[in-house]
Amino acid sequence: MENNVISSKAMETILKLQQSEITEHAIYMNLSKRVKKQSDKEILRRIANEEKSHSELWGKYTKKSLTPNKLKVFLYSILSIIFGYTFVIKIMENGEETSQEVYEELSKEIPEASKVYLQEQEHEMALINMLDEDRLQYVGSMVLGLNDALVELTGTLAGLSFALQNNRLVALSGLITGISATLSMASSEYLSARSEGDADAKKSALYTGIMYIFAVILLVLPYLVFPTNRFMLALISMLIIVVLVILLFTFYISVAKDLPFKKRFLEMATISISVAALSFVIGILVKKFLGIDI
Repeated sequence: MENNVISSKAMETILKLQQSEITEHAIYMNLSKRVKKQSDKEILRRIANEEKSHSELWGKYTKKSLTPNKLKVFLYSILSIIFGYTFVIKIMENGEETSQEVYEELSKEIPEASKVYLQEQEHEMALINMLDEDRLQYVGSMVLGLNDALVELTGTLAGLSFALQNNRLVALSGLITGISATLSMASSEYLSARSEGDADAKKSALYTGIMYIFAVILLVLPYLVFPTNRFMLALISMLIIVVLVILLFTFYISVAKDLPFKKRFLEMATISISVAALSFVIGILVKKFLGIDI
């Protein structure tokens, strides 16, 4: 089909598709260079080649040679370093703006559009599901470390905030408690994994410990930043950080493991905030009945 019989609306869609495909080709190729596992490297290159072939197909109609969106390639590279390449690939696929209706409309003028859509929806997702990223095998350990840290530290810091009313003392107590709890949780996870015959018990313990200490640092940070006597401001900031961490981590898990987001987020946030509120009340009662004034 010649370009002069293609409507301007269809041509606009084709240009967007061509740009998207060549950008995704660059992203997948970039990811393949960072992956150590050979099987995953081959999968990523295969997906990249498909994206390139799709871009070349659209290029036959637009008569243009487009280059990847460098900013988007860079941003996804950063995300892959932080969250892993499986997360990046799935969020790319889930976030595609072009719907089935758009492809169906486009196929009226370009028959190949239907074939491309099916390939995008079926074949690429099948390849993505074959990916076996190391860190996703330890999501359970990551959840254990983060959940426990958020609930325990949120409650501890909230209770200490009113009991001590001194940000530096709260930070000191929080760090001591957090570091001790990190070592305890990592050791417990290691022993638990070993008892279940897990050959990678050390990795499970490592992921648990990393997530725990990560949460400790973030939650204690407001008490180190704000003035000593601004304990309420530090407490509110800490609770905001808790919600943001839960939001971010729940989103990561929901995308990487194809799990529901809203229910998990509300459940985890409710537990953490409820424990914080209860601990804050306990802090008030302890200070009052013990007559401690620091």
